[in-house]
Amino acid sequence: MHLHHLRRPLATLLLAAFSLPALADGFITRLLDKPVPGGVAVVALPEQAEAPRATYQGKPLLTIREDGQRWIAIVGLSLDTATGQQHITLADGRQLGFTVGPREYDQQHITLRNQSQVNPAPAQLARIQRELKEQTDAYAQFSPRQPSNLLFDRPVPGRQSSPFGVRRFFNGEERNPHSGLDFAASTGTPIKAPAAGKVILVGDYFFNGKTVFVDHGQGLISMFCHLSAVDVELGQEIPRGGVLGKVGSTGRATGPHLHWNVSLNGNRIDPAIFIGTFEP
Repeated sequence: MHLHHLRRPLATLLLAAFSLPALADGFITRLLDKPVPGGVAVVALPEQAEAPRATYQGKPLLTIREDGQRWIAIVGLSLDTATGQQHITLADGRQLGFTVGPREYDQQHITLRNQSQVNPAPAQLARIQRELKEQTDAYAQFSPRQPSNLLFDRPVPGRQSSPFGVRRFFNGEERNPHSGLDFAASTGTPIKAPAAGKVILVGDYFFNGKTVFVDHGQGLISMFCHLSAVDVELGQEIPRGGVLGKVGSTGRATGPHLHWNVSLNGNRIDPAIFIGTFEP
């Protein structure tokens, strides 16, 4: 749920946005700045000795110092983000603006033999709601650790088989858009952490099957699901490239593959941005 904020006059917003010195974009900005629904906005922050604190829609943001030159905030934008002017809020109340552009997503039609995975029975709904809360709470975590890397490694080899954001129809009925990126991979393929992190949730869920959440730091969180086996434990520190588990088809899946979610400040965003394969 989005929190509402006090609106500043447009003149104030523009003044804040244009009061920062202009510097050449660094590597992280060029990689990640894809300000569209389901994308990422990179916003330059005021110069100061310590990392500035900033929020978007009431949630704390990932802030880093880019190329030793400037502070930046990296903002995750949900699929339902409105196009046009948006803003982040600094700790002192100032607002910095950025513009969200449009992006169209395709449709995907999927046939499932198990009708209960399209329209769950009432007895299954309590389980689904409980599991949804567990996972939503995990996405909401914010730790002070700095991500080890923002150009992520691919968690498995193989082609990207189902892109992020497509509108999904199961047995002809529309459901939530695809919140992650799928990789075609055979059962048992090792899944490697795209960046270092801490395992903050392990579960076996109705829709997602065997699942692992990894906190990379400052609200940047990966979720891997449909696993055939989990090779980590809750609370475990995992290095970049460490094996989390193995590809499978547990939960709501038509066959073996890896589904990978990336969440930033509580919003699911396109993982392709972090591995350099994003297509506008």
